[in-house]
Amino acid sequence: MKNTVLILFSAILFSNVMNAQLQPVKYTEGTQQLNCLFIKAAKKSSQNPGILLLPAWLGIDNASKGIAAELSKLGYHVFIADIYGEGNYPKNTGEAGKQAGFYKINFEAYQKRIDAALKELVKSGANADNIVAIGYCFGGTGVLEAARGHLNVKGVASFHGGLGKDASRKTESISTKVLICHGADDPFVPKDEITAFQQEMRDAKADWQMIYYADSVHSFTNPEAGSDNSKGAAYNPVAAKRSFDHLQLFLNEVLKK
Repeated sequence: MKNTVLILFSAILFSNVMNAQLQPVKYTEGTQQLNCLFIKAAKKSSQNPGILLLPAWLGIDNASKGIAAELSKLGYHVFIADIYGEGNYPKNTGEAGKQAGFYKINFEAYQKRIDAALKELVKSGANADNIVAIGYCFGGTGVLEAARGHLNVKGVASFHGGLGKDASRKTESISTKVLICHGADDPFVPKDEITAFQQEMRDAKADWQMIYYADSVHSFTNPEAGSDNSKGAAYNPVAAKRSFDHLQLFLNEVLKK
């Protein structure tokens, strides 16, 4: 019965990709054209809560579309950001690594691109003062940069994202609330990076929480990641459901509905 429920949960997320009213949004940041997706909240609310979703390193994918659709059903306006832009989309993981690596090093450019997406989310109907940013893998790194950059979000939630920042960067106070959903066996996030991140959160006097999921590696929320943990990235339906439940608790705490 338990496995049936988890399989059904995954099926619901991906079926929503086909049924959801995801609308393309085109705009520019500087001279770069960006191609994003937006879905309105299925339930009307005077508070117009919004969620900015930063996808993994390959860009907007089925996983991010499915999650956006599910969140819209729960009453949130959701905007899936395009970080790379027209002409820069990676064709494989090698290209994705180079693109993502650029923004991890040039974090101010990443923050600027995220901020531009936030403004588009507001133009699409979300309340500028009632937004949470969530991100997966590379996007999980991005939402932490949103917090570090003091962007106008009430909270950030990172799923199997990179946690580190250059040690030479000054640690500043962080006012937005932070949720980290992390695979306990993720081989791509070293222990010293986790230790440094947790110390950063303490030094920043942040309101943060970090949840570990057993038997989970990188990409544990993505059904297209396969099931072989030995590869370092694999789907874990138990962790995927638990982390989505934890996200809902976080959203209920942080956003007005």
